[in-house]
This record gives sequence, structure tokens and C-alpha cells, in this order.
Amino acid sequence: MFSVIEMRIAIPAEDNRGLESSVSGHFGRARYFVFVDVEENEIKGAEVVEVPFDEHNPGDLPNFIREHGGEVVLAYGMGRRAMAFFNELGIEVVTGAHGRIKDVVEAFIHQVLEVDPYWKEKIEREKEHGHREH
Repeated sequence: MFSVIEMRIAIPAEDNRGLESSVSGHFGRARYFVFVDVEENEIKGAEVVEVPFDEHNPGDLPNFIREHGGEVVLAYGMGRRAMAFFNELGIEVVTGAHGRIKDVVEAFIHQVLEVDPYWKEKIEREKEHGHREH
């Protein structure tokens, strides 16, 4: 990990309640992203941005996040192609993040974020059974 001094973190959200929202279980299906501004290891602000497209192609969400200044993405699950796009853009990705966005960001800032190491298996199991998280 690294020392967080100043950055903008992007998190896919279940709804538009900002820091009170929960991290969306499906990065690519999130309707909202919360962009959290961090300075001196403290949350200084948060902006909720609705995803401007219903359907998207590979690379659209990484470019959307870059256009909004995102430097780090904290997400639960994410596909390999999306991760590759973020890597190309120089944006760090942390997967397995879950819970209330404010708590997740605070834990990340203080380098105590606990991620779900089994997120890939859970998403695959969900796909096999035809379930969607709401």
C-alpha cells in the first residue's frame, strides 16, 4: 500500500446517497459512482455522478472515471478487461471492497481495508444460478 495524501477515489454505488450508499456488487451495472476527494488522509468531499449511458462498451466506464478525475477505484467485483483498461490508464483498482462507502474509504485511507478474497467465486456462483444482486 501507499501513504494517502491527496487523491480522488471512485466507488460504484448501489444508489445515489453518496457516502451513505453501499458499494455496488456489480461494477459494470452500477448506475451511480461516488467520487470521494481525500486530502491529508481525510475525506474532504464526495460527489455522486450518474452513469451517463445505459449500455456501455469495454473501456467506457474506465474512461468515464478518468474524465471525472478518479485515481483509484474501490469495487467489489470487476472483470479482467475493465481491470486491464484501468491499468492502461494508470488507475489503481482494489477489488473485494464491500460495505458502506464512507467506511470503505476510511478503511482504505488508514490502510486497514478488509476485502472479500472470494468475490470472484461468489460472482461466478451468482451467474451460474441466474441471480442478480439488487
